Amino acid sequence: MTQTPQIDTSKPHPARLYDWYLGGKDNYPPDEELGRRLTEFAPVIPVMARMNRAFTLRATRWLAGQGVRQFLDIGTGIPTEPNLHQAAQRLAPEARVVYCDNDPVVLAHAQALLHGTPQGALGYVQADARETSRILDEAAAVLDFGRPVALSLNALLHFLSDEDGAYRLVEELTARLAPGSYLVVSHLTPDFHPEEASRKVHEMYRAGGVTMEMRTRERFARFFDGLDIVAPGLVAAEEWHPELGEPVEGQGGVHSGAYVGAARKR
Repeated sequence: MTQTPQIDTSKPHPARLYDWYLGGKDNYPPDEELGRRLTEFAPVIPVMARMNRAFTLRATRWLAGQGVRQFLDIGTGIPTEPNLHQAAQRLAPEARVVYCDNDPVVLAHAQALLHGTPQGALGYVQADARETSRILDEAAAVLDFGRPVALSLNALLHFLSDEDGAYRLVEELTARLAPGSYLVVSHLTPDFHPEEASRKVHEMYRAGGVTMEMRTRERFARFFDGLDIVAPGLVAAEEWHPELGEPVEGQGGVHSGAYVGAARKR
């Protein structure tokens, strides 16, 4: 594993901010400061973060149930058990999983991520999500891209603007996937909240130096162009196969504020 890059603690990072929302300890004062400002304005944000996490685990179990045995999770975030590979390997011990994130703090915890079943395989790629060729080339050491792979981009794309290449990176990644592969995405949206509240959250993220691009359902749907969206379609996180479990404490009456979806490549 390469030497850990220098950690920039002068400004918030999405992975560390998410860790703070989930009650973790692997964050720094700028992350906590922005997190506190946001939760003072919208106290439900930590519950919304846990609802997104719950969707990730439900989707992983659903994919394993469809026979998927390879997973590429980009924008992994700081490890929070259960991790994606634990959910996958609980149903399919032979599952192969590669994680990817650009935050050196996540890299520092990679060893905690890389403990799975003897039958399966795990890997980690330190890269920016926009480095699609590098991600795919390094992931190929663990994954066979000639066979179906589930590509997870959960709580990632709203941190990339259109100009940053959000749509382009999805196109580049899915182009390398074999038929029968899946794309899974969760994404913050302004659709379920008053316009003024959404604008305020957007401004607070931007003021903290974090890109925030909440997208409408129409813009979210563009990520799945050319793919076959599976039931129940593009819905709020809490509406996607709730029968698969992962109840979230405090969820009652709270809207996730996020669209989610899964789609299969022909």
